[in-house]
Order: sequence, then C-alpha cells, then structure tokens
Amino acid sequence: MREKVLQYIRERALLRAGDRVAVAVSGGADSVVLLRILVELRGELGIVLAMAHFNHGLRGEESAADEAFVADLAQEQGLEFHVGHGNVRDHALTSKLSIEAAGRELRYRWLTSLAREQRLDAIATAHTLDDQAETVLLKVLRGAGTKGLAGIYPVRDIGDSSNSGSRVIRPMLSVTRRQVEEYLTALGQTWREDESNLDRRFLRNRVRHELLPLLEREFNPNVRQVLRDLAEVSRGEEEYWSEQVACELSQRTGPLSDSSHRGGERGASDDHNPDRALMLEGFSRLPVALQRRLVKGFAECQGLTLDFEHVESLRGCALGAHSRAELPGGRIAVNQGAVLALSMPERRSQSAYRYSFPIPGEVYVPDLGMTLRAILVSAEFAQEAEPGELLSADLIGPELVLRNWWPGDRFWPAHSRSGKKLKRLFAEEKIPAGDRPSWPVVLSGEEIVWVRGFPVASEYEWGRKGDAVLIEEVAG
Repeated sequence: MREKVLQYIRERALLRAGDRVAVAVSGGADSVVLLRILVELRGELGIVLAMAHFNHGLRGEESAADEAFVADLAQEQGLEFHVGHGNVRDHALTSKLSIEAAGRELRYRWLTSLAREQRLDAIATAHTLDDQAETVLLKVLRGAGTKGLAGIYPVRDIGDSSNSGSRVIRPMLSVTRRQVEEYLTALGQTWREDESNLDRRFLRNRVRHELLPLLEREFNPNVRQVLRDLAEVSRGEEEYWSEQVACELSQRTGPLSDSSHRGGERGASDDHNPDRALMLEGFSRLPVALQRRLVKGFAECQGLTLDFEHVESLRGCALGAHSRAELPGGRIAVNQGAVLALSMPERRSQSAYRYSFPIPGEVYVPDLGMTLRAILVSAEFAQEAEPGELLSADLIGPELVLRNWWPGDRFWPAHSRSGKKLKRLFAEEKIPAGDRPSWPVVLSGEEIVWVRGFPVASEYEWGRKGDAVLIEEVAG
C-alpha cells in the first residue's frame, strides 16, 4: 500500500519537497489510510503535514463523535489540527442545492480558505480507485462525453487567485477500498463508519452496492480497473482537445457586430438580442468531432451546459440543417448564414412564472388557476403509494422552485429508459402545443424533479426509506 501510493505520487508529480500539505480526514477508512501513509512518507517526500476536518453538522452526535475521533488521531500523530464547521441544511435551503451538493460546496469553500490562511501548497483527499470507478459509471449512465468520463482528476488547482500554486491532490486513486480496509486491519487502526454510505436512496450508493458488484460478478471481474483506465484515457483526450478547441474558438468567436461585419449581414430573423457569434466559414469541412466540440465550447462560453442531444441540434443549426435550435434556459441559436448567433431568452409571455416552493407548503399559480401542494409523507404511509409518485425528502432538500416549461428542458421520468427533451415527452403524451408554455415543472437546484402528468424524476424517486414528498394539484 505504501509503495503503491508513493509510486502514484511520483508518477504524477503530486508533491514536491518542502510542500505544506493538509490531509482532509473525515474519519472514514479511506481518509485514515491516507493520513497514516503520508505520515510514513513525509520524511521521504520532504513534506510538512497537518490535518483538516470539516464537520457538516448533519448527523448530530455522530458528527461530533467523528470530529472528536479525528482530533484524537491528530494528537496521536503529533500533527497540527484544523477544523471547520458548516450548517449544510441551511446552505442547501438558501442556495437551492441538494444536501450532498451543499455539503461539497461548503467543504471545498472551507478548504480553499484554509489553504489561503495557512499558506498550504496542497490539500490531500482520499478518493480511491473505487470512487473513480463509481464516478465514471455514473457519468456513463448520465450520458457524458470525454470531459465527464475523465472522472476524478489526480490534481486540481484550487482556483482561487489568492491561492497561487495551491492544489487539491488525490494520491490514492490507484488503491481499492478493499485494500484500504485490509491495510487498516493489519495496522490495528480503527475508523469511523458513516451509515449514510449504506443508504440505497442515493444513486451513488446503489451504484456502489448493487450495480458495480453485479458487473464485477456477472460481466467482468476487473470492471473497476477498466473504468479507471477509461478515465485515464479520457483525461488525455480531454487535455489534447481542450487546447485544440480553445485555439479554434479564439479565431472563430467574437461580438456579433464584429462577426457580422466580417461574415455577412445580420439576419432578419435575429430579433432576440444576440451578443456573441461563431463564424461558420469552413465549418462543414471540419471533422465531426471538432464540430461537436466547437459548438459545445461556444455554448459553454455563454454559460450553457449542453447534453449530446443539444450539441447535435446546435451542430445541425451551424451546418444549416435548420435555421434555429432551442437550448437550455430558453436560449435560442440562430444560423445567420456566415455566423451562428446565440440569443438571450425570448421575451417572456404572460404564461411565464417562477415561485419558491417550500416543503411542506403550497403555491398558487394564477396562470393555471390552480394550487400545487407539497406534502411530507412518512415512510409508513409512503409504502402504499404508486411507483413514480413520490420524491425522496432527503434528496430534494427543504425548498424547491416551481416554474413553467422552458424550451430545451430535459426530464428523466422514473421507470423510463432515458431522459428526453420535455418537448418530445409532451408530443408523446399528446399534450396540446398551446398548453405547453405554461406547463408546470418543479426543480431542485438545476434539476427538474417533477413535471405535471409524469412520474417523478428517476434519480429523485423515493427509495422506501425516510420521508417522502407528494406533489399534488389542488384546483382553484
């Protein structure tokens, strides 16, 4: 184990002699192993170690016991100890994030602050080969390209201009969770167990405890290593392509007025205040892979995240297969001959609305003449509900957003094979075109979790444990 981690650190130049490093220790097996190994290696690597622990405050006495365990461990190892605290539930509420996303955001925000205050060169986290395999498999299930399939990077800049040179490193990506536990058992070292890691309501836990073991047992005993290798290949591909696309985009993008001046007159159909444009000269002669990356990169520069279907729609627009393409957030792409222009959302009609939706609670929507009500349902009574009817209270947080459908919205109903554009789902269900602009959807963060007339979102469906949420219509 020690040699495996040392080799990984050296191969990827994760640490340099003289580095000041804080090990992020939750108290779980992975982070305790990382600490013990880096303590063994610090003389050989020439690094200065400290410990960092962030208390999410989600598990009451258990969270306090985790903190006490890590503090004792720091004292045993004679290391400087830093602890941070955050109210993850409040942050999830105010930021409209899931509990998991809110916890991750607060944790990394604190680690970034710690790196600045303590002038740290690196924060070491204990992601393992299993974490990498789970991440890549989740990305595959969600339809990611090479950027997503690259998974967890061995090293990432912290991304704060005040932390010049500071980075997050993951020295244990070549180590399996089984090896971690065997190593700790051999040392006689205890660790803390987080029961939430066994909760099958969370998609990652279902992948960890159900899907990966099934793939390993029935299809490929080396599936974890295969997924790790896929991430390695994808990172290399992504690094190469990011440089190529950045260079090409720098030559092809600019303000619409500049692009129009160089490439042709502004199209008459452009009536939605476009601001940036992609020059299309020679676009059709580019390899398909570069076409896809160019339009995707162009959209990302405008703050849009596109899935494959949106990328293909935008590429088709750039090639002239259709004059317009609907994108997430109501944005519109328009082919103006010489340039592809992205417009701001169209001027909202009277049917546009957006409301905060507390749980439990209700919201009246004047446009629909109806009220939507969110009801908390205990696990005992939730057992009687129909499949696809209930959301998991733990996964969606204490407040949602209710708004009307936007062009480009996508949704994956429970018990269906894949996600689709809502426009297509509306067509399949024969929902009249005139009713669609005001059709209600409910979001948790940026994810649509409920759409009127459809099962709840697959990833947020109640998993037969904990409280559930029922969203129902109340006429008038």
